Amino acid sequence: MNSVNPIESITLVGLCTDICVVSNAIILKAGLPEIPVYVDSSCCAGVTEESHQAALTTMKMCQCIID
Repeated sequence: MNSVNPIESITLVGLCTDICVVSNAIILKAGLPEIPVYVDSSCCAGVTEESHQAALTTMKMCQCIID
């Protein structure tokens, strides 16, 4: 991590909550566990509403912050 401009948080948005967003959120939490990962749920959409909600629940269980 760059000590001059440290990463304070990460915010994710995206078209496929249930594919791309959830995958990237879990990768980020695994690689940077101390950095807060936010997901702006109003700027995401899933293949279906049910899969969108399931992905948000999965990310919340993985300690992502769902806005």
